Amino acid sequence: MKTAEIRSTFLDYFRSKDHTIVPSSSLVPASDPTLLFTNSGMVQFKNVFLGSEKLPYTRAADVQRCLRAGGKHNDLDSVGYTARHHTFFEMLGNWSFGDYFKRDAIAYAWELLTEVFKLPKDKLWVTVYHTDDEAYALWNKDMGVPAERIVRIGDNKGAPFASDNFWQMADTGPCGPCTEIFYDHGADIAGGPPGSPDEDGDRYIEIWNLVFMQFDRAPDGTLSPLPAPCVDTGMGLERLAAVLQHVHSNYEIDLFQHLIKVASKLTGTADLANKSLRVIADHIRACSFLIVDGVLPSNEGRGYVLRRIIRRALRHGWMLGVRGDFFWKMVQPLVEEMGEAYPELVAKQSFVEEALRTEEKRFGETLENGMRLFDTVAAKAGNTIPGADAFRLYDTYGFPVDLTADIARERGMSVDMDGFELAMKEQQERSREGGRFEAKGQMPAELASQLAPTAFLGYEALAGQGKVIGIVRAGKQLDQLSDGEEGLVILDRTPFYAESGGQVGDTGALVSGAGRFNVGDTLKMGGVFFGHAGRWQGAQPLRVGDAVDATVDQARRQAIVLNHSATHLLHAALRKVLGEHVTQKGSLVAPERLRFDFSHFKPLSADELREIEALVNAEVRRNAPAEVHQMAYDAAIEFGAMALFGEKYGDEVRVLKMGEFSTELCGGTHVGRTGDIGLFKIVSEAGVASGVRRIEAVSGAGALDHVAEEERRLGELSQLLSAHGDDSVDKLRQLFDKQKKLERELESLRAKAAGSATADLASTAQDIHGIKVIAARIEGLDAKALRDSVDNLKQQLADCVILLAGAMDGRVSLVAGVHGKALGRVKAGDVVAHVAGQIDGKGGGRPDMAQGGGNDSSDLPRILNGLTGWIGERLAS
Repeated sequence: MKTAEIRSTFLDYFRSKDHTIVPSSSLVPASDPTLLFTNSGMVQFKNVFLGSEKLPYTRAADVQRCLRAGGKHNDLDSVGYTARHHTFFEMLGNWSFGDYFKRDAIAYAWELLTEVFKLPKDKLWVTVYHTDDEAYALWNKDMGVPAERIVRIGDNKGAPFASDNFWQMADTGPCGPCTEIFYDHGADIAGGPPGSPDEDGDRYIEIWNLVFMQFDRAPDGTLSPLPAPCVDTGMGLERLAAVLQHVHSNYEIDLFQHLIKVASKLTGTADLANKSLRVIADHIRACSFLIVDGVLPSNEGRGYVLRRIIRRALRHGWMLGVRGDFFWKMVQPLVEEMGEAYPELVAKQSFVEEALRTEEKRFGETLENGMRLFDTVAAKAGNTIPGADAFRLYDTYGFPVDLTADIARERGMSVDMDGFELAMKEQQERSREGGRFEAKGQMPAELASQLAPTAFLGYEALAGQGKVIGIVRAGKQLDQLSDGEEGLVILDRTPFYAESGGQVGDTGALVSGAGRFNVGDTLKMGGVFFGHAGRWQGAQPLRVGDAVDATVDQARRQAIVLNHSATHLLHAALRKVLGEHVTQKGSLVAPERLRFDFSHFKPLSADELREIEALVNAEVRRNAPAEVHQMAYDAAIEFGAMALFGEKYGDEVRVLKMGEFSTELCGGTHVGRTGDIGLFKIVSEAGVASGVRRIEAVSGAGALDHVAEEERRLGELSQLLSAHGDDSVDKLRQLFDKQKKLERELESLRAKAAGSATADLASTAQDIHGIKVIAARIEGLDAKALRDSVDNLKQQLADCVILLAGAMDGRVSLVAGVHGKALGRVKAGDVVAHVAGQIDGKGGGRPDMAQGGGNDSSDLPRILNGLTGWIGERLAS
């Protein structure tokens, strides 16, 4: 049974058992800072188990794509060395949220494995938590599993309920016993049954884990029954496929064999069991799906993990003899294998290929030099690569330290990780970024538990009345603010928009009879409270419980509104012009301008920018209504709304629809009609990271101001050129042509001067130990002319050492050349360094040619006179 058929059979089975089939969630957990990646099937249901989210169904099944290549769960180092470790894998799961429990979960698992997938019953073993008599009886009496194939597993991890067969989400909260199903690969494979001293062997392989969440664990460790016990199961698709396809290694299943065969052709490797082919086949899945889910290579966070995986794959290709690009070509065979199950992979195929090709080109240029450096380091390192050298590989050649450790392990070596961390410390400290309002925007937990969420009035009004329900400063709760004191004032209701979704917070004032609170920003606190940041001015303090009149700065809000709505039109225009791979990577909507970051791998041409700008302005002139709809999330997606990557949406969402051009989920404030925007003008376009571009633009009055400023500059340019209108362009072009002609003439004159200087200098060469030596200063020649002169002298003199110095604008350029029999006896870099060091400069280069510079000094003639003696000493040695 092929892997694709196993996947669909699993879902069909649970569909027949009245389960809702749920699509796989992203590899990037939405709004969950505790996880780097989705590493198990239960991640998207985490809030359901914690009780903070309700679903419209009570039983579900899915095939969840997972990644374990960073953070707490990291299998990256094992990939290629074992039969079952992967960075990317698929988890088959069925779920019960207070519906069925142990009896049905076990019956479903047994029926699916033995009657649908036809696994021999005598090949299946199960484990249960040692006190879970209910699960034991269900397996033994109801399913007929003999007692000798049921293993009770106790607390084997050093604490009560710390067991391979007791699951918990965290130190507190939902937890419970689990039962695991193992497949016996047969006596010809080494290893013992679960719970035995030899359980780490490969004979008995866990294929399915059924977790029964039936307790709530308190901080003191006591367990209380949950009111609605749940079931959470997970079965590795790759492991099940290996069993059903009668192979022992996951890499022998049909999906991997297809990828491995393609990799063997691309690398010219005939041995399909080569571990490097396995690494490449595994890593193309992880890399492709990470890019599909919006992660791009970078030097931090998830992007850094992706870069590590890509570079590990490229290094294994290098080991197989590949010296060109190849990895991106693995995307097409992956689409052939997994595109039907994951249509998003098909839709973004070209984008994934371009992302990988760009990164491959970037790293390929340095891989060979980096490997050469590693070989040099390894040759003198003994058994351990010094941490400083591992850092140099990272800093100079982009070798992640785990890649260096991977190479070292293959050679029986290790890496001094403490030394590496020490070398990285300063750089890591520079890269740490604190949130702009991290300290002053903290919400005291005690206060949050006492308050109802702030009601937002700002969609309909820019002024309103509210009551002060909290005052916070530096994360601490206050009762009042005195005259001149700063703080965060929390109201029960407010027209002020709090910074979120890229839109900056409102400014304005809170006024009461006692004084005025000038609001300089509005922040989200605890996700549901609006904190008005500012300073109190008043004869009497502002106290909790006071009523205030809240008024937003209307002109500023209006400018923000125009830019925010223009951002949505820009996003839609980018996707129409550049392609559906364009996704938002960040934004800032301020009153002065908008900034929009998006995924794209090359600069936009002038024609593309003009087309994008024209599309947006066409929609502005169309003056379509900006409709706002409140609806269920699923209904919004069906309505055509685009959800932003990485955002966490509730059951009820706000949809902004502007004509037929743009439909997105957005909680920000917007225009009534697109015509309100007035004018849209792109100010700049640039790259901000690998695969991420940035457009800055203005709208409304800001766009008009920008156009007026451009006209002023053009007018000033026309005056300088003594031209008018279009004539300015022609006049400027004529000036550039004239400049180029003069530069060519100057270059010709310099070449003649260099030739003349060379002819004169050749006759002044001193013969020292059979080598012609010249050390001279030439006036009026730049570094290029000096190099040409040195090259000419080397050809004329054959065996020679030459140092020429040219002074311009208070600086001295130095160029040295060594040729013929002098090579190996004197290095050009040493000659330049010797002179540069005496004039507060530096320099270096190849043994035959080097250059440098320093300050123009009155001592230069003396230094050059002494150089011949210094060279003579080296020629004599």
